[in-house]
Amino acid sequence: MKLLFILDPLEQLISYKDTSLAIMREAAKRGYLLYVSMQHDLFLRGSTARINARVFHFTAQHFTTEEPLEYAPADFDAVIMRKDPPFDNEYLYSTYLLEIAAQQGARVYNNPAAIRNWNEKLSVTRFAEYTPAFLVTANHLLIREFLKEHHDIVVKPLDGMGGSSVFRLTLTDPNISVILETITQFGARTVMAQRYLPAITQGDKRIIMINGEPLPYALARIPKAGETRGNLAAGGTGVAQPLSARDLEISTTIGKVLKQEGLLLVGLDVIGDYLTEINVTSPTGMVEITQQTAHLAKPCKPASIMLDALAQLAQA
Repeated sequence: MKLLFILDPLEQLISYKDTSLAIMREAAKRGYLLYVSMQHDLFLRGSTARINARVFHFTAQHFTTEEPLEYAPADFDAVIMRKDPPFDNEYLYSTYLLEIAAQQGARVYNNPAAIRNWNEKLSVTRFAEYTPAFLVTANHLLIREFLKEHHDIVVKPLDGMGGSSVFRLTLTDPNISVILETITQFGARTVMAQRYLPAITQGDKRIIMINGEPLPYALARIPKAGETRGNLAAGGTGVAQPLSARDLEISTTIGKVLKQEGLLLVGLDVIGDYLTEINVTSPTGMVEITQQTAHLAKPCKPASIMLDALAQLAQA
């Protein structure tokens, strides 16, 4: 198989923990041919989608790439979009270009139209029966009313990742005004407020979904002392743990819809018994789950499961 990965700049990837590289290593073990591109390597020549891509090789210590050549996205058995947020206009344009490529025969994962339509914060509204109380607005007064009702809330932008610009607010916080002014850019940016969930102290669970099915282990990201956010990028500690009955209920229900939408690899975020985010751009956590279950009689191998699913889709 020929696999093309659209990634952030390679020098930004953390080799020992990056999920994209973990998938690529497993693909290399299987003898698959690997190619890499950056976001702006994708372009249109007239109405035809084209992409500049480099052959990618793992070495004993690192990796190397060859000089870029121009291809049709349909030349590959799969094009795997793994560009990190923020989901800005450039990201939006990339989904349009990838959608055109898909119309011209490329197999693109995740489905670019679904990436565009499933905002990672707002998409939880499709499954409101599983979410904590929430509010979506740019209006300071509405957020203050929500805070008065729930006493303890979290506010976050709709386009971030890794816990960036996530704030916890309580009624006695002396910085309410400046936080709301900053995060909403004085009422010009829409944000999400959610009721604070004390279960965050037991971890923000990342449930990895592959072709609509949850892995049997979640990665509970435990906040460091004095921190509200469990994200690994914010200093949280990842602990692999079996899914609870509630985790399975949430993930199997949502998984049916994800599969229908062409969302092959998704990360659900669950705190306690509540769904808080649905990550469709570049979900992580595979490496930690692989390492922490390696000693078990039946270890969990997310990258292998992912590539098995990809192979089945390529043959369909």
